[in-house]
Amino acid sequence: MDEITLGRQFLKATAWARAQEIETDQRKGIPHPPLQRPAPDGAPVVKLPDPQTLRVGEVPLRDAISSRRSRRRFTADPLTLEELTFLLWSVQGVQRIVRDGVASLRTVPSAGARHPFETYLVVNRVTGLAPGLYRYLPLDHSLVFLRSDPDFPAKVTAGCLGQEFVGQAAVVFAWTTVPYRTEWRYSVSSHKVIAMDAGHMCQNLYLACEAIGAGTCAVGAYHQERMDALLGVDGEDEFTIYLAPVGKVG
Repeated sequence: MDEITLGRQFLKATAWARAQEIETDQRKGIPHPPLQRPAPDGAPVVKLPDPQTLRVGEVPLRDAISSRRSRRRFTADPLTLEELTFLLWSVQGVQRIVRDGVASLRTVPSAGARHPFETYLVVNRVTGLAPGLYRYLPLDHSLVFLRSDPDFPAKVTAGCLGQEFVGQAAVVFAWTTVPYRTEWRYSVSSHKVIAMDAGHMCQNLYLACEAIGAGTCAVGAYHQERMDALLGVDGEDEFTIYLAPVGKVG
């Protein structure tokens, strides 16, 4: 079977029939994986504003959909912490925990409410945040600071195969996937729906950006090993799956 045929098979729903016959870890009674990665011991944590108090993003949905574009030119203006909070809440905000902690309902759909993603941020220009690498903790609605590096703009550009607009953004959203969160429930069917779920997240980011006078451009062309290393993930149980630089637009 050639590579194109294999790719088309991945897009088909054939695996769902097989999944019905597989004794998944959920069916075996194995405890569910955590809903988020914990913050590293001793790492600084930034509590974000309550989403209910935000006064940004109040643009009619019709207008946001109508104006949505992929935007690769950003101004030098920073995002405010309130604007960044709005974007994070829009893509992974937790509405409530369900099934005795097994799953979470969020601002985007996910197969089986598994939400197999971690949201990393390469912050360059956000008012009130030091530049550096952060990770969003959706259950706590907080950011954990991971490390600083003055070369992050150049490194993230290199990781995205030389696409300069990525390093010029005010902040780069870099999503990893933790596949086992979905595999625990769906086994071989997981990987198709993980890809679909990533699209749900990024579309919410597009619309949220339009609502605050910012823009983004989804990036699927990146060097896997370089991006995994930049984010500090192992490339097996957690690896980069999608990126989206965000900045103000003129």
